[in-house]
Amino acid sequence: MNGSEKFKIRIENFLKEKSLSDTAFAPMLEKASKNVENCLKYIIAEVRKTGLCAFDDSEIFDMAMKYYTDDTIGIPSEIKCKVMVNQPEKIDLFSAPITSNDTTLQKNPVIKTPKPTQTTLTLFDL
Repeated sequence: MNGSEKFKIRIENFLKEKSLSDTAFAPMLEKASKNVENCLKYIIAEVRKTGLCAFDDSEIFDMAMKYYTDDTIGIPSEIKCKVMVNQPEKIDLFSAPITSNDTTLQKNPVIKTPKPTQTTLTLFDL
């Protein structure tokens, strides 16, 4: 498994926070037969079974909790893959730069036509 360090840290931090807030879960985290490396392998194996490539944080965290709470889960086999943790960036609509490739600007182009000049006729022009 070629999981990013961010992935491992996210799972570890979640499990630590969960054990602090849930006293029933804390002893499960201390089981000798369970560890973070095997937890990551289990998560990747479960993700692979689905055939999907994107998951919500809660889905992944639920898999981590299941690994620690379900004693029937053994040591998962090694899977060759890459894992990434992407966190969406908060977009500020007011300071986002406008690019020339913006299609919303190209849909309704504004064309300025020059106003015709008004000619005044004099008595001599008639």
